[in-house]
Amino acid sequence: MRTRQSDLDAWTTALSESVADSLEKNNVERVDIIVKRYGSPDSITLRIFDPKGRLLTTSAPDIDKRINNWLAVPGVKEALQNKAVQGRARGVLSNDDRLYAAKPIVRNGQLLGILRMSITIEQFQRQFQRLILSVFLTLIVTVLLCAVISEYLTRSMARPIQSMCNFAVRMGGGNFGDKLNIRQDDEIGKLAFELNRMSERLASLDSERRSFLANVSHELRTPVSNVFVTLEALASGAAEEPKIRDRFISSAQEEVKRLSRLIHDLLDLGRLEAGVTQLERKDFRLNSLIERAVRAVELRLQSNNVGIKLNVPNVKVNGDPERLLQAFLNILDNAIKYSVSNSEVSINGQLEANTIVVKISDQGLGISESDMPHIFEQFYTADRSRSGNGTGLGLAIAKRIVEAHNGTITASSIPGKGATFTIELPINKD
Repeated sequence: MRTRQSDLDAWTTALSESVADSLEKNNVERVDIIVKRYGSPDSITLRIFDPKGRLLTTSAPDIDKRINNWLAVPGVKEALQNKAVQGRARGVLSNDDRLYAAKPIVRNGQLLGILRMSITIEQFQRQFQRLILSVFLTLIVTVLLCAVISEYLTRSMARPIQSMCNFAVRMGGGNFGDKLNIRQDDEIGKLAFELNRMSERLASLDSERRSFLANVSHELRTPVSNVFVTLEALASGAAEEPKIRDRFISSAQEEVKRLSRLIHDLLDLGRLEAGVTQLERKDFRLNSLIERAVRAVELRLQSNNVGIKLNVPNVKVNGDPERLLQAFLNILDNAIKYSVSNSEVSINGQLEANTIVVKISDQGLGISESDMPHIFEQFYTADRSRSGNGTGLGLAIAKRIVEAHNGTITASSIPGKGATFTIELPINKD
């Protein structure tokens, strides 16, 4: 519950900044797009109010049109008094428990409105219940299966059955990947073969689970590291130089905002795969976007003693700039991670017909031919191919984002001489 409340506080903080930008320009249509993008009628309710407590836009219009007194909704009155509040309360028109957070939207000392977000508790409670039930039923089936097999074969083949029983116990204890050393051309041998296959599959599933946790850490570690390095630089004396201080503070602010977006993007990975995620379509300069990505990793480049060379033509691309920024950052992070000291990362763009081809190359150890077909797979462990600690989720996310923009991403490598990632995106000729 505390973790969920912290997530809610982080979301409202990030969204209030985006909404403040739009309210400051009186762009209510943009506010409505943000609310529809991040709100969900089933689980996440997002509302924006004006400074007088009137509802501007909501992600649950069918419910909210029946509410007459918004001041009675928990958190609204306090937020109108310029107080940020959060807690747990019943739904507005139901008895469902919900976590909520309400924040005033303030810009230059002026109250532009308030933002209130609430999420259902029942949803993730049901997930925990299903997980417990699945584990319980799986254990029951496994125990019953082992008991039936042992009872049927133990009279004439006690030793191999005992071996298989001990094997099943070890798997139940979490020791996946072991193998039975039974070589027989009968049912016992076939059973041993199938148990070995099951063990390998369970080991693979367990590895995927661990990889998922590692990938979440991988995605969140980059912006946190950048902010930490920036703060260290400011504490070491960079704050005394106004220009350097302003640049570092600006960089830290961008990284904090990106960190908030990453939390949502990780949860949104499944939607990217299904092709149902709504992208914010607009025209933007691709070279400016890549320059922004380079600025975000500038301190990491310096700390790893890696140079960078940038040459991208000034072309327009239509798509979601924040999503594409995440894709380029994931690829740059991969290139920096596996670059050797005193090497260079190059970013070159070239126009080909109606597309822009961007190649990001490093001078690291490269990727072996056997691992090349798998580097864009989810949860694929990249350290087998490039001697790193990555897990491959960053490249998987980048691939889904590029493909969602009707583009392609491929990789090539010469072992020992580095790797090159090639991104092709359609351009806007206008």
